[in-house]
This record gives sequence, structure tokens and C-alpha cells, in this order.
Amino acid sequence: MTTTVSVGRFAIMTHLSVKTLRHYHQVGLLEPAEVDPHTGYRYYALEQLPTAQLIRRLRDLRMPVAGVRAVLVAGSPAARDTLIATHIDHLEAELASTQAAVNSLRALLECAPGQQHPVHRRAESSFPVLAITEDIRNPADIESWWRDALHELRAAADDHAMQVTGPAGGLYDECLFQHEPGEAIVYIPVTTPLELGRIKPLVIPAAEVAVTTHRGSHADIDLAYAQLGSYITEHELAVGWQLREYYHRDHSHTTDYTQWRTEIAWPIIDTPT
Repeated sequence: MTTTVSVGRFAIMTHLSVKTLRHYHQVGLLEPAEVDPHTGYRYYALEQLPTAQLIRRLRDLRMPVAGVRAVLVAGSPAARDTLIATHIDHLEAELASTQAAVNSLRALLECAPGQQHPVHRRAESSFPVLAITEDIRNPADIESWWRDALHELRAAADDHAMQVTGPAGGLYDECLFQHEPGEAIVYIPVTTPLELGRIKPLVIPAAEVAVTTHRGSHADIDLAYAQLGSYITEHELAVGWQLREYYHRDHSHTTDYTQWRTEIAWPIIDTPT
């Protein structure tokens, strides 16, 4: 015979409020073992305790009710564990994003204007590269595209024993920074680039550029862009439509983002006086 307890006692045992248990009954997540047809009182079986405990923890981890239901009705322990692991991965990604935002705010508060991102000018010669070019329709997707493209280029250079002559880099239409569609190019400088599917040989044109260096996560790279843009404005310089980035040290070299180093270069033209 199944031993049941009242909804109030079950609430004490599970740390789920009576109101929450009523809601879970209504949405079909955790139905009581018995409902008195005359009083409507709910009674729960002791065997339901593990289910209630699992539900509470999943909800504490902000899993939607639909997701919790999918876990409860999963056809096998492996399927259940996969659903839970997927949700945990999502939470860890959110946590990493939050931590990056916190670090970015601290960097902003600690940054003395003009000190961390000094700007200088240099002349750059043209050079051959192995490149992937893409029309980015949704700029919000550019980081994942960038990571995949950079990985593909480095793998291709390794697989074909190409001589790499400098840091990986990228060219980006200025409209991408305005969150509008535009062209992005990621490349690796090599002596003899080959055509390999979507990977194409390309020559990065010579240019005079204004340059600054950002150290750390790309979450606060806007601080360097602000300093670079201020320099260009103060010196009344005309600029090209594509900005350049050079990845001297990035996620592929180390997971310690404090060691990352990115140069930002903006092709410039002196405005006639």
C-alpha cells in the first residue's frame, strides 16, 4: 500500500511551497498521488520525493518547466543526463559571459584615458595571405564565425606545411561595428598561399595606418577603439572603410585572456589643409 502525506507535509519535506506544488499539478509536472474528491486536498506518495527533489534543483538552475518535463519523461538515463548536461553547458556559458562583463566593467573603471591604449602611426607594406571572406548578414554572429574561420585557416596552414610570416589578422567593414551587414576577412600571412575550398589566396594592400594595442579580452576592446577613434578625430584624419586587427595572442594560444594581445589599425589619409 502506498504511503501518502498531505500537501502541507510534502511541502515541508521537499522545501517546495504549497503554491508551487499546486502550480506543478496544474501544469502536469508533478501530479499528486491522490486528490480527495470531496475536499480537493492533495496527497503525495513518499515515492514522489526523489522526483520533487530533482524538480526543485532543476528549477533552481532556471530550467524552464518544459525542459524539466522533458527530463522527467526521458526514455533512458542517458537521454535524461544529456538534457541536464546541455542545460548546465548553457548556464556555464551564461556565467562566463557575466564574468566577462564584470571584468570589462572593472577595466573601464580602472582605465586612465589615453594611458592604456597609446596610438601611433606606421606604414604597412602589402603581403600575401591565406584568407576566408564572408558577407556577415547578422553581425551578432561574427565572433563564432571568426573563431571557426581562424581555426580552419590555422589547420590548413599546418596541414600543407605553409610558412607563416606573421600574426593572423582580419579586415572588417566599418558598418559591422555599427551592427549592420558587411564584409569580414580573416587571414594568416604565408609565403605561398593556396586555394583550398573557401580558403583563398589574397594580398592585403599597403596602407598608412593609425595603430593601438589592446591587451585582454575582446569584451572590452571598445576601449581601444575609442582611443583610436579619438586620435583620428583630433588629428582630422580621413579613414578607409575597412579596419584591421592583428591577433598576436588570442584564445588559440592561451585560455588566459589577460595574456591576449590584439593590434587595431585604421587606414588613414591626411585631410588637406
